[in-house]
Amino acid sequence: MNILVTGGSGLVGKGVVQYLAERGHKVRSLDRDTRETLPGVEFVLCDITDYAALREQVRGMEAIIHLAAYPTPAHAKGPEIFRVNCAGTYNVYEAAAEEGIRRVSSASSINALGYHYGIKDFPLCYFPMDEEHPTYTTDPYSFSKQAVEAIADYYWRREEISGVSLRMPGVYALTPEMIEMSKQFTAVMEPAYLALINLPEPERGARISKMKARLEEDRKNRVSEKPWDPEQMGGEDMMSPDNLVTFGYTDFWALISVEDTAQAFEKSLLADYEGSHPLFICEAENFTGMPSEDLLKVFYPQVTERKRAIPGARNVLSYDRARDLIGFEPEYLIRTRIG
Repeated sequence: MNILVTGGSGLVGKGVVQYLAERGHKVRSLDRDTRETLPGVEFVLCDITDYAALREQVRGMEAIIHLAAYPTPAHAKGPEIFRVNCAGTYNVYEAAAEEGIRRVSSASSINALGYHYGIKDFPLCYFPMDEEHPTYTTDPYSFSKQAVEAIADYYWRREEISGVSLRMPGVYALTPEMIEMSKQFTAVMEPAYLALINLPEPERGARISKMKARLEEDRKNRVSEKPWDPEQMGGEDMMSPDNLVTFGYTDFWALISVEDTAQAFEKSLLADYEGSHPLFICEAENFTGMPSEDLLKVFYPQVTERKRAIPGARNVLSYDRARDLIGFEPEYLIRTRIG
């Protein structure tokens, strides 16, 4: 298949491009400022906000994987995030429509929900989290991902372009540096979680309340929209127990490997379906290895509804719909890969 990948030189893009090329697809990779080299792949410098240039690169393609975007609200101001993430996405789908392409899949995010980066908290309804859960976006990045999904829906209604918007959590590539950092993190994180879970209820509740109060202060101060600075940690050591057990709480302790992300995108192009579909994808288990119900009891005691049972460390994000629609099944767990 002739496949265009926008944002092909980013973290996810590199993995997707390599995965597709290794499986015999003819890949054209677009990026606005970086050209990689990989056998069998055509790398082109192109900005998706330049519609005329983009239209030229779309010509002759059979499908598009759209990844190009600012990846967090800290990477740019709101108007710039909207210009690239939203208007750029509109350009991609419009160019696809003009060239008769009927399969486009895009990178959405777990943040289309609006919870992790949002500047306002909102009540969660149930677990495991699925695509039917109400969204509430209050930061420009999360809003842009909500808009990406709406654009995909629009082009299904208007042009019958089918595809998925993959709601990815944090994506990792298993580099030597990532392995070493993860080992150090895990060595401290696991006992920190166990110690918190095993505290008597009054003491545990007081610690959780303090952590949540700090997170709410960060929301109010719009910390997620500011360039990252170590001082954001309040001067505390990032490896302190309270910081470690807070990490992952607002995105439900979910990760996914770049390899599993790539296989999901390929399957989204090849599977037999119609329509526009947001899909959560993630590893099969939460990254802490703790029983998921213990985590939910400690951090989300107010959310008592369950859509289905969550046994063991099973992820509290649901990729059931991705399994049913495109045959996605994650192959990797970060805990088992780092040893």
